[in-house]
Amino acid sequence: MTTRYKLTNTATLVTSLIRYNLKVIFGGKFPYFLLAATTVFVLFALLNLASTQSQSMSAFYLILMPGILLVFYPATFGIQNDVSSRMIEILFGIPNYRYKVWLFRLMLIFAVVFLMLLVYALVYALAMGRTPVLALTMHIMAPVIFIGSLAFCVSTIARSGNGTAVVMVIISLGFWLMQGQLGNTAYNPFLNPFVTPDDMNVAVWADITVKSRIYLLVGSLIAILWGLFNLQKRERFLG
Repeated sequence: MTTRYKLTNTATLVTSLIRYNLKVIFGGKFPYFLLAATTVFVLFALLNLASTQSQSMSAFYLILMPGILLVFYPATFGIQNDVSSRMIEILFGIPNYRYKVWLFRLMLIFAVVFLMLLVYALVYALAMGRTPVLALTMHIMAPVIFIGSLAFCVSTIARSGNGTAVVMVIISLGFWLMQGQLGNTAYNPFLNPFVTPDDMNVAVWADITVKSRIYLLVGSLIAILWGLFNLQKRERFLG
């Protein structure tokens, strides 16, 4: 009975913790970003129905853009929301607690965005036919996690949601405009792995795809660690 009681209490605590943090990170303006992401998805899906483009290529970029919109708000405005609600003072009052809180929040952000993108992919598959739903969603999550991690890092430097938003828009547009130069290389953060270039061997393309995903995940890890390191500077956030 004691073990069962402890498990019940633990499950209740974890559920409450998840519910509270979801309310914090996905509150405020997030419904507008969700509406915008869904609108973009539906619009491009409708355009895709009348298109003769490759299904896989269209699906990747069609779902990637809503994914970036979904991760944008919680990763960009999270620190500012903590400062505005004075929650940041509580986090700094408990040694190392802020690191655990923000690592937990980032995991929640990416998990929720993954589930939403999975829904978009399922809808796309039902509307357009055979689509590798899980593989598509997982590949899209690589650049989404990278952009989200980078936004979190920049937010710890700028300490302003609006300032972070401006910087992230510039960075994202820069990456997008550089696609012509980066092309089908592992350094292209928006590389679509589902369409093999005509002049490239399948094995070589698979190797480029793997390297691209590794670079994105390593970049995400560096951005998160940098952001957590910036959170050590208490006076910058409480001043």
